[in-house]
Amino acid sequence: MYSGQTVAVVVPAYNEEELVGEVLDSIPAFVDRVYAVDDCSTDGTWAEIHDHSERDERAVAAKADGGQPVDRIEPIRHETNQGVGGAIKTGYRRALQEGMDVTAVIAGDGQMDPSILDRFVEPIVEGRADYTKGDRLQSRELRSAMSSWRSMGNFLLTFLTKLASGYWRTNDPQNGYTAISLDALERIELDALYDRYGFSNDLLITLNAHGFRVADVPMQAVYGDEQSHINYGTFVPRLSTLLFVGFLWRLKVKYCLVDFHPLVFLYALGVLGGAAGLAFAGLAVVGGASLLTGSVSVFILLFSCALLVLAMIFDMQHNEHLEETVSY
Repeated sequence: MYSGQTVAVVVPAYNEEELVGEVLDSIPAFVDRVYAVDDCSTDGTWAEIHDHSERDERAVAAKADGGQPVDRIEPIRHETNQGVGGAIKTGYRRALQEGMDVTAVIAGDGQMDPSILDRFVEPIVEGRADYTKGDRLQSRELRSAMSSWRSMGNFLLTFLTKLASGYWRTNDPQNGYTAISLDALERIELDALYDRYGFSNDLLITLNAHGFRVADVPMQAVYGDEQSHINYGTFVPRLSTLLFVGFLWRLKVKYCLVDFHPLVFLYALGVLGGAAGLAFAGLAVVGGASLLTGSVSVFILLFSCALLVLAMIFDMQHNEHLEETVSY
């Protein structure tokens, strides 16, 4: 337990036989339950999870005292591969069934340092946040181990996710090191969340629509012997579509159904005006644009951009109380 509240950790793993055991062994002692989810691995990941669950220090200590072993680590195996989001959702469901106050996610690939788990749990236990997540982009020092290619991709996804989710001060949305409160888990619809890479982005959109508070936790980027399972040829278009659909859904739920805000109209007019301006400019170029026609096209485009910027500003102001960055 941590400050009187129960803590669980979900460890999703896919083909991580070389790393998952070390991750399980290094989970802090204050964690009450560990849901180690093997997402239908084709290597020895399942055997490693079983072996380390049986050798868990808490169970061994209980046996030595003549008591009953405490099954802190629960091995769970998917019969079919469901993706990292599907594995996390399986762990979340077990945490809901057992009523865990805080549930964290530490991937089985060794990229997340379990020794700093308290930084993620504490803001939730103290009631300052409903969801905490790692941030490797806050400073050059923290992202020093991240390649230029990774950094560029993360910064792009960060901006797109800010727009889609409404958490404009939140960085590094691909970071899977997270913790969530029981209240948030109970209120979101897990089955509707995306199953594969992009789960964390989709979850942020859902959390914002429900008005939950999010805190960024600065952490060092760590890369070692792990192998990425992302196919960027399919990941990028799928995630782009996910974010666009999620953005529209958030606007509908948050600013039309739950409450009303005119920024919805500003977004709509900005997009429609921009499309009309581009179309008008294209027709003018094909037909031989006059100075007046060109000027009108430029004005429409600039006015549409101004509407979009104004909508974003309203969105930022409406959500600024839901965000903070944890300092250490």
